Amino acid sequence: MFKDCKSGGYNLEDSKASVERLTSLVLLIALAYTCAGLRGQSIKSKRQQKYIGRLKELKRMNRRHSNFWIGLYGQMWIAALESCSDWVRNLMMIRPNKRSFFQRGLKAMALIQADF
Repeated sequence: MFKDCKSGGYNLEDSKASVERLTSLVLLIALAYTCAGLRGQSIKSKRQQKYIGRLKELKRMNRRHSNFWIGLYGQMWIAALESCSDWVRNLMMIRPNKRSFFQRGLKAMALIQADF
């Protein structure tokens, strides 16, 4: 079943794992990839990708990041911001002139977090 999967340094035929286990693994990878891609698409539809990654440059022919990449890093961005929430609150108090920027970022996080 896996005789055509020998590219990229992986030789599934010689892994000595059962067909059921390999099939489950491939299915899990496909589901995770699809979920990340759909999350990235949702983030882009809400126009919040600028908080997660670089936007497409003017001279660049292709966009910089795929929906998959945006979906993965969106999840990591939320986890990082949640772990640093006290630090963000302190920065907002120290720099009141930058408070509007912090508030826009927090609003973006809330919009992105609604998908997770």
